[in-house]
Amino acid sequence: MRIILLFIGLLCLVSPVSAQIDRLQTKIEQVVNSKKATVGVGIYDVGSQQTLTINGNKHMPMQSVYKFHVALAVLREVDKGRFRLTQKMRVKKSDLVPGLHSPMGEAYPNGEVDLPLADIIRYTVADSDGSACDYLFRLLGGPKQVDAFIHQLGIQDVAIRHTEEMMQAKGNWDVQYTNWTTPKAMLDLLKLVYQRKVLSASSHDFLWKVMVGTTTGQDRLKKLLPAGTVVAHKTGTSGTNKEGLTGAVNDAGYIVLPNSKAIAISVFVMNSTESMETNEQIIADIAKLAYDHFAKSN
Repeated sequence: MRIILLFIGLLCLVSPVSAQIDRLQTKIEQVVNSKKATVGVGIYDVGSQQTLTINGNKHMPMQSVYKFHVALAVLREVDKGRFRLTQKMRVKKSDLVPGLHSPMGEAYPNGEVDLPLADIIRYTVADSDGSACDYLFRLLGGPKQVDAFIHQLGIQDVAIRHTEEMMQAKGNWDVQYTNWTTPKAMLDLLKLVYQRKVLSASSHDFLWKVMVGTTTGQDRLKKLLPAGTVVAHKTGTSGTNKEGLTGAVNDAGYIVLPNSKAIAISVFVMNSTESMETNEQIIADIAKLAYDHFAKSN
């Protein structure tokens, strides 16, 4: 009898929490279901340790979200002493790939400049700079090295195969799908990083500040959140092909709640025939639902 009463008591404690996360999932699915796109979602609340995923095991093209993975790999080498953030790196003109989004290339169009490694990482993550990202790939030995590093962290459902130059090459539409993650794997990586299990304290703090300073995707995770909400994130965006298909519109990172704890969140909008405005609005709506839910429950 005591065991039965204890079991009932536990159900009373657990069921309301489960019901709440189910309600959040229902609201998110209402946003997603009417859209002509495949949407993957991963959300983890640090405070309650609740997790929600939609299409959690689906392979989703990352596009520039994988620059987060690249930055982690470089910063791990900094922690090992192989590089220093203050170390000057020679950026040659040949490192600036024509056609790639590259604020670094716009600032130094002729190359032949020595930049601190910290600046190249900032360009890569905060500005989603393609040339800076490929510079870091070369520094590490190529995409395979980044892929292996992420797998060594225990994150298996991810593949990093091609550089920014290869992804953005004309006629290379399908290559973006070779750089993929699942929403669950992305969430697991975000959790590991937030729990400070990947980088040293100094490298972690550096990357956090860089991600808070992200200049891209202002109409995604951040759009509908209260003014002043801290969002540390990395975006990813593909082009739209002649059939009107957009391969990827993504945003992944952390939203800090009023109690100073965070939620880790990733939203991947894949193979969409919606407008860019609608694709970004999907991300914004999901972020707002998650923020409102966990801000109240915490």
